[in-house]
Amino acid sequence: MDISPDSRSGQDRVPLYSPEFAADPQRTYREMRHRFGSLVPVDLVPGVPATLVIGYRTAVAILNDPDHFPADPKMWERDIPTDCPVLPMMRYRPNAIRTAGAEHTRHRQVTVAGLAGVDLYQLHRTVEQIAMPVINSFCADGSADLLSQYAFPVIFATINAMLGVPADIGGDIATGMGQMFEGGDTAAAGTKLMEDALYDLVRLKQREPGDDVTTRLVQHPQRLTDEELMNQVLTMYGAGIEPMLNLILNTVRLMLTDQRFAGSLLGGSLSTRDALDEVLYTDPPMANFCTTYPRQPILVDDVWLPAHQPVVISMAACNNDPAIGTGDFLDNRAHLAWSTGPHGCPAKSPAYLIAQEAIDQLLDALPEITLAVPADELVWRPGPFHRALAGLPVLFPSTAPLVVPGN
Repeated sequence: MDISPDSRSGQDRVPLYSPEFAADPQRTYREMRHRFGSLVPVDLVPGVPATLVIGYRTAVAILNDPDHFPADPKMWERDIPTDCPVLPMMRYRPNAIRTAGAEHTRHRQVTVAGLAGVDLYQLHRTVEQIAMPVINSFCADGSADLLSQYAFPVIFATINAMLGVPADIGGDIATGMGQMFEGGDTAAAGTKLMEDALYDLVRLKQREPGDDVTTRLVQHPQRLTDEELMNQVLTMYGAGIEPMLNLILNTVRLMLTDQRFAGSLLGGSLSTRDALDEVLYTDPPMANFCTTYPRQPILVDDVWLPAHQPVVISMAACNNDPAIGTGDFLDNRAHLAWSTGPHGCPAKSPAYLIAQEAIDQLLDALPEITLAVPADELVWRPGPFHRALAGLPVLFPSTAPLVVPGN
């Protein structure tokens, strides 16, 4: 991809939506760094400009300066067409991700409290009990797509369990999410179906509280409105499913293609935890995100950033910034994959546990698993935000179903 500019004019913006970028983003980040330094003019989609932050220290400074870089997009979205492809990901919602100041503090307090009650030991057991029947659904086939047949059903069912979602509401949520991801004519209907199902969940927990995250949100002393509660739960699905899918698949891909990890499937020295740490550095599931909107024009690293235009942190590029990179990923958690500052991910511990347990369950059950295609034939989904495989086809010896604990 040619990104050599004569200036920072519109035609010199780097497109983050192209298949070429999706196929080899690290090469593009290196070229960006050479041409632009720490701040890069990009297009998220055609006609939607932003600044991409690829310098680690600059990113940390921005993420810890919510007064100058608030996360509230209301001013930006006034001029964005309603059919803009990235608007659903970036629009204002009354939740902890898309608000600033006192509103953000209020929502985040509720979210943190809701997640703090998650019993990590029980969550470990929950993932095991969910994963094993899913593996049983395809283990005798000798092949599977780990995206659609394993990672998605395991993550979705685990989040439902954490949130206390009954089967009927969970079915509507799954249908609505599917329509949203398909885009086009189904997206609006899918959004409404999912939001209606989440409102049903909130009202259910108001009537019938349980030991779950949704109940803790409902009962928090801040007393969020039904709209606010629905949006907190929606955020947990949005922030949970896509990033977790990518983290699990990118980690399994690394373990199946890198001999340092491939040996561990049959007793090698490097573990799932090591692989997760490396992926969080080199291939973080949300490569470019943590969007903020400067309140007024501001000078950063000798570049004027315009008011109310998105400033997007490239966790993938910042983690690999030569100014700070050591190449040592083991037991090194200085990466930005979970963000940092007041918008740092509050679900880091359960997310890490879910990913590790889901991978360990898969590899324990199918230790001779291999890719079904050469690694360079795997397809990466284009998009400005995620680092996401379109699928992960695998082969393995046909295996008898596992005995599920408690059955």
